[in-house]
Amino acid sequence: MPRVKRGVIHRKKANKIFKQVKGYRGANQRRLKQAKESILHALTYAYRDRRNKKRNIRSLWITRINAAVREYGLSYSRFMDKLKKAGVEINRKILANLAISEPKIFAKLVETAKA
Repeated sequence: MPRVKRGVIHRKKANKIFKQVKGYRGANQRRLKQAKESILHALTYAYRDRRNKKRNIRSLWITRINAAVREYGLSYSRFMDKLKKAGVEINRKILANLAISEPKIFAKLVETAKA
């Protein structure tokens, strides 16, 4: 049985990895072992942070709503509670946008919640 040399296949795999680490600094870009390790970490962080991003955006909306509602003498939690009791079903994303771009409409919502 003839001997199988895998140099071509190995180089192909290595090139695939080096293409992924393009732009990394130092040995992470040049050495195969470290490149593999840095890709593993990078992909793990990317997966984790795609979920964390959703949390961060939601907390940003809450901060914006809270800041806008404080001008009318309410806290965020009281405002959301009163909105729910008034039967207004607007999500936080829309509320945050209204607070920034349409203050008059937001003021009407606050009045609705207070009433």
